[in-house]
Amino acid sequence: MRLYFLRHAIAAEGTPDDERELTKEGISNTMQAAARFKALGITPDHIYSSPLLRARQTAQIVAEALNIKVEVRPEVGPGFSIAAVETLVQEIGHEKSVMFVGHEPDFSTTIASLVGGRVILKKGGLARVDLISDQPLLGELIWLIAPKIFEETR
Repeated sequence: MRLYFLRHAIAAEGTPDDERELTKEGISNTMQAAARFKALGITPDHIYSSPLLRARQTAQIVAEALNIKVEVRPEVGPGFSIAAVETLVQEIGHEKSVMFVGHEPDFSTTIASLVGGRVILKKGGLARVDLISDQPLLGELIWLIAPKIFEETR
């Protein structure tokens, strides 16, 4: 099973955490990244988003580009962990792939728990982990893409 972890894009500061929305730059960067995802054939079966606005906006942009419906899941919000991954994976079956759209530090911690190594996921960055074991839940980090890679060449 392929797991994709997409950290939300750049969001505005100075508002309550659950109301922070993407900046114009965050929207533009996500649109560019989504186009690259499509070109690279990154097409998960499910997109699970945190309920927080900035993550939902990021997920929606990607979902529109990939023709996939966003499913808002509270488990992907703050406090996301390997236990949440295990629950969500069991719901969809191991033959499917899923993209989680959420937050730090939870994503880096969860990826590290899955693969046994330290990872830092930047805003707008994407990681792919392939599961290699169900019990315990273990995976291999296939790649980690910094958001700069998705920016258009000017």
